[in-house]
Amino acid sequence: MMKLFNILSVRENAMLLKFPALISMLAASSDDKLDEQEKKTAIKFAHTKTFSCDPLLTEFYENADKVFENNIVQLDKDLPKEKDSREAAIKKELSNLEKIVLKLGKEYTSAMHLSMRSFTEHVSKAHHNVIVDFLIPLSIPGLTESYKNENSTGT
Repeated sequence: MMKLFNILSVRENAMLLKFPALISMLAASSDDKLDEQEKKTAIKFAHTKTFSCDPLLTEFYENADKVFENNIVQLDKDLPKEKDSREAAIKKELSNLEKIVLKLGKEYTSAMHLSMRSFTEHVSKAHHNVIVDFLIPLSIPGLTESYKNENSTGT
């Protein structure tokens, strides 16, 4: 159990470790399911977060990384398959998680919200061209936008 989270129950700690997986599932739900590309992107990003996150969140991400793949597979299996029902179930879980995160204090809550926003953005972009995002991470009018628009047909 994470030292910072001693004020939480074992159940609350386990639920909190699902936070990145739930965020990934919500970001991926725009097309009704978590496809392999989104899953791989989310798993890789969860691992990257263990050493690139706010220092306040390091212990959380180290523990979340250990269970992330199992959590995302289990959530994908357990959540409703229909898009609206799936999104509603995820949002309900996230609302419950918000109550847990708030118990950890304002500074931690703020760091967690920023981190989960980056998770959402990253998984949402799973189908964008990785080379363009890596080589040209800045938005350059006429270059990156036109390339991404031309190539955003789901590939």
